[in-house]
Amino acid sequence: MSENAASPAESAESLRARIKTDQPHTARIWNYWLDGKDNYPVDRAAGDQIRQLHPGIGDYALADRLFLGRAVQHLVADCGIRQFLDVGTGLPTADNTHEVAQRIAPESRIVYVDNDPLVLTHAQALLTSSPEGSTDYLDADLRDPDTILAHAAKSLDLTKPVALMLLGVVIFIEDDAEALGLVRRLLDALPSGSYLVLSHTITSPAMPDVDAAVAFWNEHGTPKLTQRTPEKVTEFFAGTELLTPGVVSCSRWRPADATGEEPAEVAMFGGVGRKL
Repeated sequence: MSENAASPAESAESLRARIKTDQPHTARIWNYWLDGKDNYPVDRAAGDQIRQLHPGIGDYALADRLFLGRAVQHLVADCGIRQFLDVGTGLPTADNTHEVAQRIAPESRIVYVDNDPLVLTHAQALLTSSPEGSTDYLDADLRDPDTILAHAAKSLDLTKPVALMLLGVVIFIEDDAEALGLVRRLLDALPSGSYLVLSHTITSPAMPDVDAAVAFWNEHGTPKLTQRTPEKVTEFFAGTELLTPGVVSCSRWRPADATGEEPAEVAMFGGVGRKL
């Protein structure tokens, strides 16, 4: 990992001071649903309550993680992508972006971005790289695209195609125009032939229990979540050519199951688009 992975002025003590263990946090609850160990009792309690409101919520976390793996594998193996800018990394689990990419192409270069102090402490220890490639980590917010791009340019060649990964992170931007503008600012800085990989929690009349679970979270947890319709999620891909099957349930984006049986739909939708 690059020496730029953490601010040298930020000590382990100051990082710990930023970690709030008395309030549930989305990254840690997501980790709990994925059977991870990087969470606290307050996160597990909130996660269990949300699961009571919507028993399938853990399947969404898994579907999103598997979607990431299939998308990265396709981009590296079939599209020749060797650079990834992964914003909203979340807590490291199995098959992170760099692990999937570098298994296929060890020379792949990845820049991770997140503003969660617990994610940062784990990123320093876990997000390692193959000798041929590189991984870097930036402690920054999606709302600061200029900082993200300036830092990414230290590790990535932004004149060559990059896969911009925005999985489950745009949900934290409430205003539609702001959210669209942030995605556009990042994508505009990348050349033609780059890719956008994005997933987002949806709202649908067919899934009222999802709305109830999100409402519970927004009352008790941090940061607040914003749901969007599948049509609104598709708007983030303006200026790209959507790969088949388009913006769909993450479980249904090119599923690995060869039986031909369509997986159950989840309220986490995603897609992959190639910048024109």
